[in-house]
Order: sequence, then C-alpha cells, then structure tokens
Amino acid sequence: MKKLDKKSIAIIAGIGIILLTIVLVFILPKDKENQNSNQVNNEIDENPIEEVEKKVTIVDADSNKRPFAVMINNLNEARQIQSGLDKAYIVYEIIVEGGITRFLALYQNPQDLTLGSVRSARHYYLDYVLENDAVFVHWGYSQQAKNDIKTLKINNINGLTYEGVYFYRDNPLKLSSEHTGFTNADLLNKAMEKLKYRQDTDKGLLLNYSAESVNLELHGDSSEATTVTMRYSNYIKNMYSYDENTKLYKRYVNNNEHKDYVTKQQITAKNILVYEVNNYTISGDTAGRQFLENIGSGTGYYITEGKAVKMQWSKKDRASKTIYEYEDGTEISFNDGNTFIQIMPKTGKLVIE
Repeated sequence: MKKLDKKSIAIIAGIGIILLTIVLVFILPKDKENQNSNQVNNEIDENPIEEVEKKVTIVDADSNKRPFAVMINNLNEARQIQSGLDKAYIVYEIIVEGGITRFLALYQNPQDLTLGSVRSARHYYLDYVLENDAVFVHWGYSQQAKNDIKTLKINNINGLTYEGVYFYRDNPLKLSSEHTGFTNADLLNKAMEKLKYRQDTDKGLLLNYSAESVNLELHGDSSEATTVTMRYSNYIKNMYSYDENTKLYKRYVNNNEHKDYVTKQQITAKNILVYEVNNYTISGDTAGRQFLENIGSGTGYYITEGKAVKMQWSKKDRASKTIYEYEDGTEISFNDGNTFIQIMPKTGKLVIE
C-alpha cells in the first residue's frame, strides 16, 4: 500500500476538520432543539391549559347581596322622565287601576344610578318583592299594601317617610308633582345601612341563567318571535321588535320607542316572560284598585333571540319563588341578559309573530 505524502495527509485532515465543524455547528444544535421541542410538547400534553369558565354578566351569581325592588311610574306623561329601568336585571309589569301599568324593577348592588319616577305600592307587587328577598322601594301605598308591608314585615324605604333624606324631587319637564319623586343608588345604599336592614340573602336568584346561548328550538315546539305585541288595556300596548344584530328586543309603548330619560337610549330586553292572570276591582274601592289571582299555576311563553316556546309557571304562596318550566317540566335556563316579566290581564291580547 502506497504511503500518503504529507500534502495528502494535510488535505484529508482539513476535510475532516471541515466535516466535524459542520456537525458541531449545524447538526448537533438542530437535534438538541428537536429534543427540547419534544420535551416542551410532552410537558404541554401532561399539563394542558385549563379553559376559563364562562360566567353570567347580567348579575353576579356569586354575590349574596340583597337586591332593591323599586316601583317605577308608567303613566304616559311620566314615561318621558323614566330613569334607570334599562339597568334593572328583572322588570315586572302588572296592571293597576284604570288600565294603567306599573313596573317593579330589580337591581343587584346598583352604582351611580338615578331611579324614578318612584310611585306607590299595590299589595300584589309585594309577592314579587318577597320572592326575590328584596328591599322594597316605593313612594306611598294603597291601604292593602300598607297593611301587608306591616304584617309581612317587609323591609321597605318609603318616599312618604324619607323625602329629602333618601328621596328627592326633580321636575325637568314641569309635570304634576306625583311624577317627580326620584332616588338613586347612593341614597338607597345609605338607607339600607342606616335602617339596619339585612344586607345579604341566602335565597338565591329567581331565575336560572345560562352563560351559554339558549336555543329554544331544543325545547318543545318553538315558533318565530320577531314581533311581540301585548295589549294590557286601551291605555297600554307594548311591542317588542327583535334585532338580529344585537340579539335583543327593542321596546315600544303605544307605538313610541320606549327610551330612558338619562341615557336617551331605547330600552331593550334579552328575555321576555309573558303570561295572563285574572284581575278584578276590589269590592268597595272607589279608586278602582285591583286584586290579582297570581297564586297558583298557568301557562305562557318564554321568548328570547327571535324564538318563542310555551312554558308553565307556578307560585304556591306569596313568599315562594315563581317557578318557570318548559312544557316537559324542565326548569327554564334563561339567556344571559335582562328579563321583562309581563303579567298580563286575561282581558288583554297577546300576538307573537
């Protein structure tokens, strides 16, 4: 075998050095990177990132704060200065004397909020104060409501007693004095503290809310609900018009947009519950005040996101929560958003299209 000369050995050695350099510089780091990558992937597989739980936003479901239930005026002239109705998480609308209606609006821990105009109580509204374990805010009362507030020991803040303390007058449109009573969140919180009312509740929320969208097509025979019209009387006709972009219902009263006086924005609803009950004039009541047959059970509709489905309601006594169920007996899960509970007289008219 022929020996290599010094020149050949030098060349071979040079080539070897070059190859070694390539291995050290390019190949080994790549392998190490792949190993590190595999290690990271294994760690990710072993410790998957937990998804953040989606929570309801219309109320703080983790809070045990007692709500305020506020009687809100709904006469035509007073509706011009209605304030704060759009911030309530639940609004009841019920008939009172003369074919007019009045609202009971629920607020959980309100902040920076003007409320009014505040009006007087009727006894059957107390049933909905009780079922929400709320502090009742009103300006006066019927004799029946006055008696029941005392008998049922309802925590209440009354404008007749606390005008100039927790209530005030405001009359920007020069209306009659009965439409000028207001309060606000700060005053109500101070009243609750000063009057030493219980601030917490263990009763829980009235409605069962879902953080995920509720599809009514999965619950019985749903129908289209693009427009919902409800005539309480010759004095009050409500209409809801569904907006597909916002997935909310725009509210109208007597063919006019229902707007908040403070924000100037049209009031909307995410959920609508509507059902009918008997009402009649209390014997001997010259003002025409009403009695409501709202204890018991019946049927109605749950309406949300452009669909309506039949539902059934039951309320066993004044203090018990009203239970809302689909026709198969399953408790309704409500979409995350505000709810208008429309308790109509059986003499009214409901049209869902």
